[in-house]
Amino acid sequence: MQKMAELLGLGDECREGTPEAPATAGSCLADNRLNLDVYPDGCRWFLQLFERRRGEVVQVEFLRLSSNDHLLGTTLGILPHLKHLKSLVLKGGHARDEFGSCQLGSLTSLPPDIGNLRCLTHLDLSFNSLSTLPSCILHLPSLCVLLVSHNSLVALPKNFGSLSKLTFFSAMKNQLKDLPQSIGELAVLQNLDLSENALEFLPEEVGNLHNCTELDLSGNRLSSIPDSLDESSAGELRRLFLPSGEDSFTVTSEGCKVVLACGIRFYFPPGAASDPLQIYFRTLAPDPQCVKLRHHDVLLSRVLELQPHGVKFQQKVQIWMPYASPQTLHQREVVVRTFSGQNWSDLSTRVKQKRKSKKHMAHCSVLHFSWFLVVSRLVQNECKVPTEGTLLFSSVDPNIKVTFPPGVTEETRNVKLQVLPISAEEIEEITADAGCRASPLLCLSQDSLVDFLRPVRIQLPLPPGVTGLNLDQSRLHLLHGDLEGKTWDDITSQVVLEFTHIYAVFEVTHFSWYWLWYTTKTYVGGIAKKVYERLRMYQVNFIALQRKRDPEQVLLQCVPKHKVDPVLKKLQDRYQGPEPSDMVEMFEGEQFFAAFERGISIDMDRPDCVDGRLSFIFYSHLKNMKEIYVTSPVDRKGQAVKGQVSFYRAAVPDSIPEDASRRRKGPDSLWLATLPIKLPRLKPRWGENRGPPNGFSFPPLNLGNAETGYLTQTNLLSIARRVGADWQTIGLNLGLTYQQIERIGYNNREDLDKQILDMLFSWAQQNSEDPDCVSKLITAMKESGRQDIADEVETIIELGQQKYRESIRRVGLEQESSTEDSATAMM
Repeated sequence: MQKMAELLGLGDECREGTPEAPATAGSCLADNRLNLDVYPDGCRWFLQLFERRRGEVVQVEFLRLSSNDHLLGTTLGILPHLKHLKSLVLKGGHARDEFGSCQLGSLTSLPPDIGNLRCLTHLDLSFNSLSTLPSCILHLPSLCVLLVSHNSLVALPKNFGSLSKLTFFSAMKNQLKDLPQSIGELAVLQNLDLSENALEFLPEEVGNLHNCTELDLSGNRLSSIPDSLDESSAGELRRLFLPSGEDSFTVTSEGCKVVLACGIRFYFPPGAASDPLQIYFRTLAPDPQCVKLRHHDVLLSRVLELQPHGVKFQQKVQIWMPYASPQTLHQREVVVRTFSGQNWSDLSTRVKQKRKSKKHMAHCSVLHFSWFLVVSRLVQNECKVPTEGTLLFSSVDPNIKVTFPPGVTEETRNVKLQVLPISAEEIEEITADAGCRASPLLCLSQDSLVDFLRPVRIQLPLPPGVTGLNLDQSRLHLLHGDLEGKTWDDITSQVVLEFTHIYAVFEVTHFSWYWLWYTTKTYVGGIAKKVYERLRMYQVNFIALQRKRDPEQVLLQCVPKHKVDPVLKKLQDRYQGPEPSDMVEMFEGEQFFAAFERGISIDMDRPDCVDGRLSFIFYSHLKNMKEIYVTSPVDRKGQAVKGQVSFYRAAVPDSIPEDASRRRKGPDSLWLATLPIKLPRLKPRWGENRGPPNGFSFPPLNLGNAETGYLTQTNLLSIARRVGADWQTIGLNLGLTYQQIERIGYNNREDLDKQILDMLFSWAQQNSEDPDCVSKLITAMKESGRQDIADEVETIIELGQQKYRESIRRVGLEQESSTEDSATAMM
């Protein structure tokens, strides 16, 4: 006790300097509970209490201490005296480092005598530094709940199954690689959390956990789960969290809850399946060939496929699907869409956001399994139209309403109404005409192919800034569009328009798109088509970044314009590269390709590689990103490879606006953007002397003339080092024939350096007498897209011209007689 008093400073100094500490500590002792983990010096208080009020402390049943406390080691030695202890919490995470992260506790072991706490039923050692499970834990005969999450455990003891009363065990966030076979002996275990470990397989004995109702295996390396788990425990298991490598689970008549590693959740109520049923699942990247989005739809998730297809359940199965946040999508709604085998249909959907994870979830109920995805669509209002007629309002704009008079139909029909609001600023930006105005765009549809028997009355608000008082009817046009929005007809003269102060009212007998325009333009249908298509497009930028530590790893991404800065900020610590591309416009679900060029190549056997180009599908709210390794056939020992990646449309849609599909400069009319990619030089390629490779010898050359400047043999060797895989294009632009290019390639087929030199010096010898050969070389480099080499040649020539003029001034000779004294530029 004297040693403890010295440690605690409980002599006269303690009594005089901290008179309130014991009293404060004593106030924490109530109802056989002692909660000291919320105090930074809780262990000191515990030791003070044990010294002064030992009789009360040994009766404590519930004790909480922080394992971040520096006096924890001394405190552990006292714990075996608490024979009545039922719950012991020694958690870390109560202290934070300079970056605000929780610090693990210092606990690495427990005193052996802890095993004598025969009343202990609950033990929490989470957020500590345990690398092995203390052996004394296996001697706790009453232990029911054990938590060792957020430690460094790599294995569990072989006799772990001796904890016969264990009902709850959590070992999440450790480093477990396997489990002992004895885990199957935990006969009363109900909840087992092994998530976020390194498990590669499970013992068959895990199937003996017949009372286990919740099993979390997510975040492991499991490629499969034992058959015994499906067969033996499926009837009892109510909630199963599957690892990312698993692709199936079993449902019985008892029902269950299942959570996939990707966050998708299922609830099968009791009786949903009459017999045991194996459910197979997978998530797929959306393919525009089968995922048909409607106009103005936005895809928010991957495709979930559930098999067996078409299986019908006795009760509705509930599905929760996570989806991308639609924060930028206003006046829209989120729905789950499913494929019936013939067409896609929308399900009744509820959405919510999880409080902790902030994830968005879409919830639906189904009686069948097939394909499912989450989309954002225009808000849809619908109603059934009986023979008595009815009234339908838009929830987006209550000023829009449709009146169905009595006798409008013989049989009840289902009618849907959608509205696309359009601001005056959007109209002005697209049309470049401040005088153009348009109402919200109204879409009406029905489930019948027969027109209505009586006219349906539609009320639309007048375009912004237009009222019944200042209305010039000659400028107001009512447009009717087909369901695909490809044609817009002016039907103003075909209907009777009535006006109020803020509304226009008209009657129709069939449904489609309707749009009010106020403009002085004559061809209103063409303008409306242009605006309609532009409203479906997204302004995007392409980025191409290389890892700072590994330049061969390239990240490509197509990013909506408003997300570019946040994305770059997030990546700037690990990646570097050029500025994003110029803005281009793309449709939701449009395919595009990325092609590496000028000495950069990729693995052509990739499944997403088509004719040497990487295939992408643009979805505005999904990550259009790929990270790949690139290589180069160019010898990088002597030079860096200055290549590029270009982005191309797969095809120009028929309905794309003319200004978005105009032909661009370059050989490919589908070109979108090009960004540079540079692979750094490894080491000098041709040695220290900068001479030609072994086996190559060229006569002295002086291309050009003294007045304009010479290119010498040394200059050409320097230029050759920078040519790379573009040598064939450059050779053709220099005037060499295809036959010459092929012969040079064949004769030097094992050596790219020799191919380049043979091409360049063959051209030089053929044109050595041409006074304009240097300017032709500069032009050929520019036409081949090698502005860098063209700039280098121009620099050489300028330096030569400067030296020539200096020599003229120095010797006082006339320009005509100065040829032999002219200087040539040397690199």
